[in-house]
Amino acid sequence: MALDPATEAARLVDSLGAEQLALAASYTRGNEWLTVAGVAISLVLAWIIVRLRVLDWLAARVARWPRVAATFTVSFGFFLIADVLRLPVTVWTDWWREKSYDMTDQPLGDFLFQYALAGVIEFAISAIFVVGVFWLVRRSPRRWWLWTGGLAGGGAAALLLLGPALIQPMFNTFQPVPPGQVRTALEAIADDVGIPHDRIFMYDGSRQSANFTANVSGIGPAARIAIADVALKSASLDEVRAVTAHEAGHYKLGHVWRHLVVMPLIAVLVAFLIGRLYPWTAQRLGATAPLGDPVGLPVFMALVSVLTLFTLPAVNSLTRMGEAEADAFAMQTVGLPDAMAGALLKTAEYRYPRPHPLEEAIFYTHPSVERRIEAAMAWKAGRGGANMTGVQ
Repeated sequence: MALDPATEAARLVDSLGAEQLALAASYTRGNEWLTVAGVAISLVLAWIIVRLRVLDWLAARVARWPRVAATFTVSFGFFLIADVLRLPVTVWTDWWREKSYDMTDQPLGDFLFQYALAGVIEFAISAIFVVGVFWLVRRSPRRWWLWTGGLAGGGAAALLLLGPALIQPMFNTFQPVPPGQVRTALEAIADDVGIPHDRIFMYDGSRQSANFTANVSGIGPAARIAIADVALKSASLDEVRAVTAHEAGHYKLGHVWRHLVVMPLIAVLVAFLIGRLYPWTAQRLGATAPLGDPVGLPVFMALVSVLTLFTLPAVNSLTRMGEAEADAFAMQTVGLPDAMAGALLKTAEYRYPRPHPLEEAIFYTHPSVERRIEAAMAWKAGRGGANMTGVQ
């Protein structure tokens, strides 16, 4: 009997069992509600910080400093204060909740240490970006939003270059994949996409999460393949090959460059809307600082949070398109549809495999697991439905 891709995909998803599917739905939809709630929390925090006038106090203390240094200091202070106020919620959402769903066994102390370290890095980078944006506001009050896209694109490119070498090793240990079958298979995939063998790593992703994952990060000479120890321990060789080929597909197909074009355009739109909405929002939150004054940063960032939520469907649509293309690349290069299906089922615990189409369109960064498996089975059916172990 001919293989029916939809029926086979449904069967494989059903094999997870009703209890596991219900747990995945609860976890995934909880994350979706938290995404929306995060915007409300940002608005409340902005209102609190404005009312406390803590940034007014800080700005007065650095009023005699050079403008760049003063803007950076007040901006850094805002991000630090907002994060401290948000900390109880963050511990609940990012640690306790993850632990309750068995998504992590990271000790609270290690979580807080890494959270603080990530915060310092994020605050510094964000404050530098604010310095640049507010400089544009002062220099070009009518067109600052247009130049913000270039600033965002340049910042994103810098992070892609520096992140793998400088930032990621602060949180995980990266080591070469040891010699053996896995290393040999990954070298063959790396050769297909032009990544040197010395840029193939494994890392202790289990320190933070039990998620089955791998990635290709960086651009140009900074590009590398990195596989979490969770994947290496829980997957078969063919599953590792299928997942790595998928990640290598992102690199080969140039998806990062697509994002470096589209994301600055979205930044331009968001900045334009902020310029129009800032006075009204500032009045509602009780702020008097004009746009471009770091004391008004709570209003600025509240608008960023709201507008980013509205751009989520467009951004996720772009990302899902890239994920589908990377799946197709993996099929074309290594085949292994059954292994791809097996690997995808391992991700179903943290990404519910059967979302409502509207839910998928708004919140999902990947096509649903069931649709991705169906695509793999369609590829298999197109080649006679054999239990393929690879292609040459």
